[in-house]
Amino acid sequence: MGQHNSGIASEPLTARRSRARYRRILRFAARALISTWWFELVLPRLGLRSISNHTRTRRLQLIARRFHGLALNLSGLMIKLGQFMSTRLDVLPPAITNELIGLQDEVPAVPFEAIRALAESELGVPLERVFASVDPEPLAAASLGQVHRAVLLPADAEFMGFEHVVIKIQRPGIDQIVDVDLSALRRVSVWLSRIRLVNTRADMPRLMEEFAATCLEEIDYLNEGANAERFATNFADNPRVRVPQMVWERSTRRVLTQEDVTDIKITDLEALRAAGIDPVEVADEFARLMLDQVLMDGYFHADPHPGNVFVQPLPPDEGELKPNWRLTFIDFGMMGQVSAGLAKALRSTVIAAASRDGAGMIEGMREIGVLMPSADTVELERAFVKVFDRFGGLGFSELQKIDPREYRAFAAEFTDIVRALPFQFPENFLLVIRALSLISGMCSSLNPEFNIWNAVEPYSAKLIRAEGGNFAQALAKEALASLQLALKLPKRIDTIVTRAESGQLSVRSPELERRTATLVRAVRRVISAILFGVLFIGGLIVFERNETLGTWLLIGSAVPLLHALFAGVFSRRGPLP
Repeated sequence: MGQHNSGIASEPLTARRSRARYRRILRFAARALISTWWFELVLPRLGLRSISNHTRTRRLQLIARRFHGLALNLSGLMIKLGQFMSTRLDVLPPAITNELIGLQDEVPAVPFEAIRALAESELGVPLERVFASVDPEPLAAASLGQVHRAVLLPADAEFMGFEHVVIKIQRPGIDQIVDVDLSALRRVSVWLSRIRLVNTRADMPRLMEEFAATCLEEIDYLNEGANAERFATNFADNPRVRVPQMVWERSTRRVLTQEDVTDIKITDLEALRAAGIDPVEVADEFARLMLDQVLMDGYFHADPHPGNVFVQPLPPDEGELKPNWRLTFIDFGMMGQVSAGLAKALRSTVIAAASRDGAGMIEGMREIGVLMPSADTVELERAFVKVFDRFGGLGFSELQKIDPREYRAFAAEFTDIVRALPFQFPENFLLVIRALSLISGMCSSLNPEFNIWNAVEPYSAKLIRAEGGNFAQALAKEALASLQLALKLPKRIDTIVTRAESGQLSVRSPELERRTATLVRAVRRVISAILFGVLFIGGLIVFERNETLGTWLLIGSAVPLLHALFAGVFSRRGPLP
């Protein structure tokens, strides 16, 4: 493990090392982007798409493997970014996620002496003055800090009602590391925003700022403690949920002391079965609790990976909880908040998914903001209907048994449809996507037969009842709007007729304008291709008689060739508003 650690995470970051770290991140990003650009855009335009397709899996694995090594070497936000990507099974291929999955458990630890120095500096006294003992071996090492077990002094233990605690201590110099990493990632987001295939889908600089805000909140441990208490309040009446108590008197912005609640890791199937706990029931309960947070409460744990959720067995005579266990959540640095508008849109989408309603799914996507209002969705609705008919209701294990050729056939049929539609990532949606993807992944690891449809379906009835109270009010608003439109209609018709009679009426068709612009670009590229051919052939002919002129003609032919090949790939505009 130590071989991966360059020492950057445990020593002060000098100006020289900051620049070196910044350049390493940019070099990696530049190489990955250039490789992707060459194989996915240039070669297909040269008629060599088969080379791109044949080498894609190996290339993605190589990029992911190199990033894995970079993240372990640099630590900081690079590990946090890799951990996030490793859970994105919904958008990233297995070739990438499989290479990054190890980052959940491979974070190198910082030497205890460096951790001790930071903790004592924050608390203002030696650790022996505030704790009866501190274990120098880390319980867990994370990208931004690490955790050590400790025992409270007798007086503190009597006051708190428990003596065993864990101390979460930031990695020394992590503030500087986060600043450097965010600066580099902001630069990369600007590069991505200049690529048309990206900026028509997402505002990368805005998404980067959302990621930055989340990371800056995560390194404020006082904020994390407040989040934990709010989460505990939300589940105060639920005996299935346990949240550690904070020891505020032994906490600062960079040191957080809390009750030790570590128990059986939620994905440790052998330990669960040894304790007489059914992993299938754990999967169902975990999905229920997480969906409650996202869909009902609007305040949710956005980082419920296996290291942050435990299962606590309970004695048979403790309460009336059947079966006798509960889920324990820790690490509340990354929390998500769902706005009222997004909550309503999510509910509509869940109801549509549960009822296999393709049109409803599209409408829900519009409300969320993933799909722009101008999108022509007729073909997409047909695609949803086909997907629901074929894959709806199938569990993870059943999906694994389907012939991969069938998946490829579906992908080939609908890839062009999806690419043609104006998708985007709306603000504050990133953490929702992360939480939902973790729910599906963790539940499937607990129960290969886990069916996400079965987990969502009970919410359709619950959400319909929740929305029912607003139905009459919405209907009244719709009726009033229709009445107002009817009253204004005669005046509008009169205005249109008057403008038509005076020759001032013009009709615009955005679709026609778009197709015309595309045709114009195509004609220009054809002209460039012809010009390239003339210059290139002319250069070859002239070269035998006049080597200098022939060379300049051949060099000059590269300009129209580049225009013919790549016009339209890069947008001159920045990210879409």
